[in-house]
Amino acid sequence: MTKQLHRFSAYLAFLCVTVFWLSSITAELFLSTQAVVQVKHFIVSGLFLFIPAMAITAFTGMRMDRGGYLPRLEAKKARMPILAGNGLLVLLPCAIYLANKAMHGDLDRTFYSVQTLELLAGAIQWILLRRNLQDGRLL
Repeated sequence: MTKQLHRFSAYLAFLCVTVFWLSSITAELFLSTQAVVQVKHFIVSGLFLFIPAMAITAFTGMRMDRGGYLPRLEAKKARMPILAGNGLLVLLPCAIYLANKAMHGDLDRTFYSVQTLELLAGAIQWILLRRNLQDGRLL
């Protein structure tokens, strides 16, 4: 049961990051300002799914760790602090800040600077989650 929950929550977290990132890019490049506002609100709402998915993934991963040394498992464990720090210290504050700015119609230079930071951090998050998924499948 723990393995299935771990797998499900990991894929859910990966899907959230993918949808958040692609939604932001699509809204910014091809849609209206109102769509950008809606996407930013959607992302903050989606954090209530993403954050528990990441926490469950970490918790179940630690529960399944039987000790010993497996290079792929060690690589996954080494990525987790980066994923957590990036999520909590960069992505979460950026998402809340951008949603607030968008809600007030303040799509100014600061908004787009923070948006750029969020997109870069989101891409890093996506790459690290993808590598963890790949390593997990090979364990």
